[in-house]
Amino acid sequence: MLGKADFIARFGHVYEASPWVAEGVWPDPPADLEGLAKAMAAVVDAAPRARKLDLIRAHPELASRTKMADASIREQAGVGLDQCSPAEFEAFQRLNAAYNARFGFPFIYAVKGATRGDILSAFETRLANDPETEFHTAIAQIHRIAGFRLADLF
Repeated sequence: MLGKADFIARFGHVYEASPWVAEGVWPDPPADLEGLAKAMAAVVDAAPRARKLDLIRAHPELASRTKMADASIREQAGVGLDQCSPAEFEAFQRLNAAYNARFGFPFIYAVKGATRGDILSAFETRLANDPETEFHTAIAQIHRIAGFRLADLF
């Protein structure tokens, strides 16, 4: 069993820039992937809305050229978001701006296994959501991202 510092060092990045999620399952974290994923998700789900909003806002915009966590860089590169055509890059920038203006946080999408077209289509569709639906959708996508990151660690 890992000590607390080692556990946080290993799992603290699973939820983007939010080691409080890993800390929330300490001192008795499940040792299996499914159990740990559920326990970490429960910590997020039980958090106050303001903390969840901070978690959403910790994520980078898609196809952004801003500094982001190594895991985000790998995930976005894995679906070619670092290789957008000029038109695709412009579409991502336009949609990121519209989404942020409407909801006040970045568009969150678990990109693993998706295409740039899938992501752009989801962007367009989700812009029509009401703010409460989109808040919950963003949290659900964050849980998917965390699940992929945990699976990579096991």
